[in-house]
Parts: sequence; structure tokens; C-alpha cells
Amino acid sequence: MAHQISQLVRNGLYREVLALYSQLHSASVPASFLPKNFAFPFLLKACASLKALSQAQMLHAHIIRTGFQFQMHTATALTNVYMKLKLVEDATKMFDEIRKPTIDLCNAVISGFAQNGFCKEALNMFQLISCRRIRPDSVTIASGLSGCSDAEQGVQLHCLAIKIGVETDIYAATSLLTMYLNCGDLGSAEKVYGLIHCKNVVCYNAYMSGMLQNGAHLQVLNVFNEMRGSSSGNPNLVTLISVASACAKLKYLRFGRQVHGFTMKGLLRFDTKVGTALVDMYSKCGSWDSAYGVFKELGNGRSLITWNSMIAGMMLNDQSELAIELFVQLEDNQLTPDSATWNLMISGFSRLGQEAEAFLFFRKMLSENILPSLKSVTSLLTACSALSALHFGQEIHAHVLRSGISDDEFLATALIDMYMKCGKTTLAECVFNQFNIKPRDPAFWNAMISGYSRNGRSEDGFKLFYQMLEEKVHPNSATFNCMLSMCSHTGEVDLGWQIFRSMVVNYGLQPTSEQLYIMIDLLGRSGQLKEAQQLLGGITDPSASVLASLLGACEQHADFELGEEIARELSALEPDNPIPFVILSNIYAGLEKWKDVERIRDIMSKRQLKKLPASSTIGVI
Repeated sequence: MAHQISQLVRNGLYREVLALYSQLHSASVPASFLPKNFAFPFLLKACASLKALSQAQMLHAHIIRTGFQFQMHTATALTNVYMKLKLVEDATKMFDEIRKPTIDLCNAVISGFAQNGFCKEALNMFQLISCRRIRPDSVTIASGLSGCSDAEQGVQLHCLAIKIGVETDIYAATSLLTMYLNCGDLGSAEKVYGLIHCKNVVCYNAYMSGMLQNGAHLQVLNVFNEMRGSSSGNPNLVTLISVASACAKLKYLRFGRQVHGFTMKGLLRFDTKVGTALVDMYSKCGSWDSAYGVFKELGNGRSLITWNSMIAGMMLNDQSELAIELFVQLEDNQLTPDSATWNLMISGFSRLGQEAEAFLFFRKMLSENILPSLKSVTSLLTACSALSALHFGQEIHAHVLRSGISDDEFLATALIDMYMKCGKTTLAECVFNQFNIKPRDPAFWNAMISGYSRNGRSEDGFKLFYQMLEEKVHPNSATFNCMLSMCSHTGEVDLGWQIFRSMVVNYGLQPTSEQLYIMIDLLGRSGQLKEAQQLLGGITDPSASVLASLLGACEQHADFELGEEIARELSALEPDNPIPFVILSNIYAGLEKWKDVERIRDIMSKRQLKKLPASSTIGVI
């Protein structure tokens, strides 16, 4: 009987083994045929796997009647099942009744505390183990690591693992590198990984998954290659999903095709999760036809997530008509579009500039009583901003107010941007002022400042910038872009210099090329050409537009020396463009330096550069 019970559990036939126990327990069966002590852990494991509370309690009562509740294997199994059923108090009582707990029982309690979110209690168990002089093992370390909330606690357990000599044990080491990866410490995770000599598939997968989450996508591919060359770990479903995701992030189509080929050779070719990952990979690598091929090959194995991934891929690759066809086919395949499906359609159309279709799906979605996501709403608002479509924007704003999500900072920023681009500064101010305590996200403030600048209210933009600083909101690079642009538009040279220096000195931000271009243009138009030239020297490869701007300033202020230098640099970038020499010739002509005018014309003649004839356009009504 005991052999039959253990065999059923090993084969995963949990319902069958509990049914057998119930049958024996309720029938008039001789005591010799009833489950003995060593059968109880198997029965309790079945209860834990099925989350069967009533059967676990019946077993517990039976165990007490038979006097086996203090037997270590049974007590450990009871503690474990209560932890799995989230009955932490019952599990703790069970543990407290045992006078001399074993390390296995302690491990069950530590693991249970961690799984149920009692991280502090899990770590406190290590003090109890130390006081009772129980020697921890690799399972103890792994169980404790799952309850670590920060790297400092994890490092303490790492030290303990080294002290007891299990730091390279595959179970403990895998938990260690997982902990470091969850804390974003890739360097420590890599060191632990390097110390593991006999890696298995769980170890490889944990490392690849953690690297993927931390953006180390290339490392995922390197580990996969290492894994394929090793005899100790064969890639499984989890492996292939991680590697396909890394290829998608890197847009490594060739490597992704190799992963696909590897999948086809194994027994995993029709697995839904791997197929969905391949669809996503091909779509993000720009090969939507290959993605569609995998999608069709999956056949009846496609889940709604697979359909959503294919629809997203079609939208990403500008195949909106095929995306619509897939959306329509969903119902034919006995699937109902969920909120993710609708949101993909709306966001996709918005991104492709097909605003009418985006609003059509938005209205259909609301008619189906499905709430759009914040991402969909903000993408629609972005479309309204691009089109200056005030009516549609106000319709969305009304939906936002009805849904009670108007206090979302990201959404409010999109509303402010939409109203500003539609020229409705008063409505933008209403959205801004609905927050008594203003958000500390600089993007929220930037939308107002840039909007004021766009609508000719630079003075209000300057005031808001100083209010932002008073409220101790840290400006970012985009904030300074807005401020420098306003200074350029209003000719505020001194203020522009002050803001530029503050950006570098007070906030430690390195000037971007765009910010340097704005300052060069501002200084050039105000006649501070030497200062503009100094800033130009800080740019490795200045663009033709900034050189043309400075050359125009040289013409305005009759600086032929700098004009000559800039004209030659601009001509090197655009050798077929005669305009730099025409402007330089005009500078010399304005100064009545006729010999230099002739010299410039000779240069143009030798290079076969001709001044473009002037033209005019007449509109006939």
C-alpha cells in the first residue's frame, strides 16, 4: 500500500492518491492496510500540490490519532503543507511543538515564511538555527535568499554560505546569483556564476533570465552558446523564450533564426509560449512575414497572447490592414479580444498616424464596456496633439474625467501637451492647476513651459521655471531645451548664458548638441561671435545647419575672418552648395573688399559652383 501511494505521487497523480486514501479511511479496512508513517509525507505533498485544505486537515487529525505528529518527516511535511496553503500561523504552531527540529524542518519554515512575504521572520530563523546549534545546508541558504529584500541581507547569507562551504553548491549558488540579479548587481552575479563548475539547466536559465531583466541582452546570447557547448545543461522552453526575447531586444534576426531552427529540431516546435516568443522576435526584427509563418504553423495551439503578439507585430511593421484582419478572425477562432487587444489596435493606429481608425476603435471599445489603458489614452492624446484635433482631445478628456483617472500624472502631462498644441493655454492651465501638490516629474512642468513658449507667452514660461525651482523640482535636459529655446526666441542673451551655466554647474548636466546649437544661434544673432565660436569648438562634428546659422550671423555683423573659416567648414560638408561662398562674397562686398570678392568668385568658378537664380511664386486666384 505504501509503495502504491508513493508511486502515484511520484507520477503526479495527486487526486488519485487522495481518492485512494479516502476510500481506505472510510471503509472498514484492517489497520495493517492503512497508510503508515512513511506514507504520510507523500499524501501531504499531494494536498500541498492540489491546495486541498480539507484533506490536509483530515490527514493531520489521522496523524495525531496514530501518534506520528512528532515524527520528523511527517512534521516537516505538515509544516510545509500549511505554509503552501498560506496558513502560516498553523505551520508556526506545528514547528513550535517540535523540541528538536531538524534542518529539513527549519528549511520548510524559512521557505514558507519567504513565500508568504514574511521576509523578516524568514531571516530571524537563522538566529534560532544558530542558537539551537543546527548546521544549515545549501537548502537553508537558498530558502533564506528567497526572502531577502535587499542586497545587504543577501551578502550576509552569501558570507554564511562561504563559511559552511556551500557557496559553489548548484542549489545555493543559483539562488545567490538570482538574488544579485534581482538587486541589479550584475558584477557579483557574474562572479558567482563563474564559480559554479557543474551548471545545470536551472542555473543557466536563472542567469539568462536575470541578465535579460537587467538589459544585458548580449550576455544572454553568450550564455546560450556556452550552454549549447556544455554537456550538463540542455536548453528547454524557458531557455528558448529568454534567448528569443534577447534577440528581439537586440534585433538580431540571424541569431533569432538559429534559435528557431534549434526549436524545430527538438520536441518544442509546437509549444505555444516558444511560438509566441518567436512571433514577437521576428516582428521586432522587422520580419513580419516570418512571424506570420510561425503564427500560422502554431494552428490550434495559439493563445490570445499569441494573437495579441501577432497583431502588435503587424502594427509595428506598418501592416495595419492585416492587423484588422487578425482582429476580425479572433472571434472565428472562439476567442474574445481582451483589453490588451483593443489597446494594441488603438496604440498601433495612433503610432502610424491613422488617427481616424484609432478613434473608431476607441469608440467601439467603450461600446463593448472595456476600459482603455492609460497607454491607449495617452497615445490618442498624442495623435490629437499632432493633428491639433481639439474636438477629439476634449472627448478623450471627458472620458478621463468620467473614469476618475484624471489625477494620473502621465495622463495629465499628455492632456497639457494636447491643449497647448491646440492653442488652448487656459484649458492646459486648468489641468495643471487641478494638482494642489504639483508632481515632481519634470516632464509635467516641461509640457507647460514648452507650451507657453509655443503660444508666445514666454514670460509665463520663465515664471513657471522659477516656480519649478522654488518647489525643488529637479529640471532635466528637456527643461533646459525649453528654456534656452525661449531665450533664443526672445533674444535674452544674458539670461540664456545664465541658464546654460546653471545647467552645467548647478545640475551637472552635459550640454547636448541641440542645446549648444541653440546657444550658438543666440550668441551669433546678438553679435557675440567669439563666444559662439568657442561653443562651436566643443562640438566634434557640427551639423551644416549650425554652421549656416553662424555664417548668417557673420554676415549680419560683417565678420569676414570668422565668416571665411565657417564658410570653408560648411563647404567641406556640402561641397556642391554655393551658398556659403555667396554669403562670404556678400560679407566682403558689404565691406567694399572687392579683391576678396573676386577671390571668392574665382574659387566658385574653379569648383563650378553657380549662384542659384532668384525666383518668385505668384498665386492665381
